[in-house]
Amino acid sequence: MALLKILSRLFRSDKERQAVFQKVSEEGQGTEPMEKFLVAGLGNIGQEYAQTRHNMGFMVLDEWAKAAEAVFSTERYGSIATVSVKGRQFWLLKPSTYMNLSGNAVRYWLEKLNIPMEHLVVVCDDLNLPFGTLRMKTQGSDGGHNGLAHIIQTLSSSQFTRIRMGIGNEFERGAQIDYVLGKLDDKELEAMPELAKKVISGIKTYAMDSPQRAMNQVNTKPKI
Repeated sequence: MALLKILSRLFRSDKERQAVFQKVSEEGQGTEPMEKFLVAGLGNIGQEYAQTRHNMGFMVLDEWAKAAEAVFSTERYGSIATVSVKGRQFWLLKPSTYMNLSGNAVRYWLEKLNIPMEHLVVVCDDLNLPFGTLRMKTQGSDGGHNGLAHIIQTLSSSQFTRIRMGIGNEFERGAQIDYVLGKLDDKELEAMPELAKKVISGIKTYAMDSPQRAMNQVNTKPKI
């Protein structure tokens, strides 16, 4: 603890401090490298898209970073933050490519960090599920989601874990785009922190225990 206090005075910026604390934490756990996971929360960059239904992936990662006191830095193809939990290192990615080109960011960071596809988790919204419903699967189709579709196309595989967060489909015919790009209402925004907490907990269980236990934990009906 004394060493961390000294380091906190030496490194003024949050980014510098996070990097140093990460190094100290890793060294304290021994010489074995930490097991890495890439968690991609899908959304669109720009203030006009903040708190919209299509940005629920971004919102989950923002909640995780806030809880872990991690700081996002702007890097190639997206914003990145790292969180370490019990020998696992989670790289949180918010792509800057906009939703329909999400695969470019995911492929780049998987390759850059040398993370296997089975350690990829994608978090996104889903029109086919009522708001508050969460569905975790270790493979599957894109379900009509453009971000997932581009990731599958770019990776030439659908063999990666995804957590879909229901947003409902209460819109008139032809109004789908306006609906998914519309803002969450007050009740939905109030529910988001608990939903995010459940998603984050599921990802940790996936990484530290098993996919099956994680799915049993995440895949429950909403209480909203």
